[in-house]
Amino acid sequence: MERKSAWLSYGEEQQTETERIAAGYKAFITKCKTERECVEEIAVMAEAAGYVSMEKAAEKGWKPVPGAKLYAVNKKKGIALFHIGSEPLTEGFQILGAHIDSPRLDIKQNPLFEEQDLNMALLDTHYYGGIKKYQWVTLPLAIHGVVAKKDGTVQKISIGESPDEPVVGITDLLIHLAGEQMAKKASVVIEGESLDILVGSRPIAAEEDEKDTVKKQVLEILKTQYGIEEEDFLSAELEAVPAGPARDFGLDRSMIMGYGQDDRICAYTSLIAQLEMTEIPKRTSVCIFCDKEEIGSVGATSMSSKFFERTAAKLLGMQGAADYGTVMETLANCNMLSSDVSAAVDPNYQNVFEKKNAAYMGKGLVFNKFTGARGKSGSNDASAEYIAYLRKIMDDAGVHWQTAELGKVDQGGGGTIAYVTAEYGMEVIDSGIALLNMHAPWEISSKADLYEAVKGYQAFLRG
Repeated sequence: MERKSAWLSYGEEQQTETERIAAGYKAFITKCKTERECVEEIAVMAEAAGYVSMEKAAEKGWKPVPGAKLYAVNKKKGIALFHIGSEPLTEGFQILGAHIDSPRLDIKQNPLFEEQDLNMALLDTHYYGGIKKYQWVTLPLAIHGVVAKKDGTVQKISIGESPDEPVVGITDLLIHLAGEQMAKKASVVIEGESLDILVGSRPIAAEEDEKDTVKKQVLEILKTQYGIEEEDFLSAELEAVPAGPARDFGLDRSMIMGYGQDDRICAYTSLIAQLEMTEIPKRTSVCIFCDKEEIGSVGATSMSSKFFERTAAKLLGMQGAADYGTVMETLANCNMLSSDVSAAVDPNYQNVFEKKNAAYMGKGLVFNKFTGARGKSGSNDASAEYIAYLRKIMDDAGVHWQTAELGKVDQGGGGTIAYVTAEYGMEVIDSGIALLNMHAPWEISSKADLYEAVKGYQAFLRG
């Protein structure tokens, strides 16, 4: 069934709202380029909207009464927001779940070295998530993250975002000498161990024949400007990401180009949908923002970590109903949108899409009944009844929406957090925004799809 561009239905009011949401979103993804930065900013925005940490609420003996707004943080890399509804908690929640990690280059634990004859200092990296490695060379990169010291202090790091700060990057071979390189397959034209970031070339004043003089210069800068010793890399989480802000894309300014839109575009629209709901919802509204989706949802800050299960148990415990059976029954009663991006049909690569079942930019919120690969392997496959329920919600709210799958059958595949929460027995479907350049350093989205996602997510939270 053909869907029309959402832009065609917009009047002045919708155009203004679209630009308002887009402006906030660009600011968010420009500021938040790591999962820690996302959690910090989400907590700030939540508190400004009247949310209180669950820990503080428990200390004061507050009860999760209808209208209460609570949040809980998971190890500084995940966060969940709860807007308590008028119905009992045990009736289940309306959940929006997104991940806030994105493909990037992680700095290794022993990263800094010098190529002696070249007087060049570099940082060794290990890529995170699914990337085309050749896309990450000759780009201005910034370094974000934290360095944890032995004395318990944690130093925040952000280098390369301000115009007066230096950027770093990975070099590439000039075309004149690249005959052998150009003959390689794209998957190996740049090797993973060759993603070394050039960070310096000026030797420090030293005795003749002294080694590592450029490395020592870099270490001196790190010590004097950031208080970092070489050994501190051992307990650091530093990420190399594309430097610079998100910007309008296209001569008509209808799109946005920025880093980390998978999946911070769904995180932001979910967040705004929840924070801007003024009425008390019928069912408790929940936004979950988790880490580690890009590497399989593993680890203590991922959707598989049981953080949400524990937090739901705490919430029920505040109402005096935290036994295991009640917690599990409550989670089984939930409805969820696994808010994650989809692949938009690319005008330059149309042959990998089955166009009747593909997502298009500007045509609204995307529902993926299933993801996975090959024979739907690794997929949550949403039920017909749940999709019918969502169809009515979206149509009644006047939301532009579409359905899609990730490319042609056997062309590829991918996964989300949907299968994790579906194990509780709740109804789950993947729902998000279509992107161009997914997993590239700079991804592209439609402003119209941002607006429709906020509308659609709010309609879902209202139930």
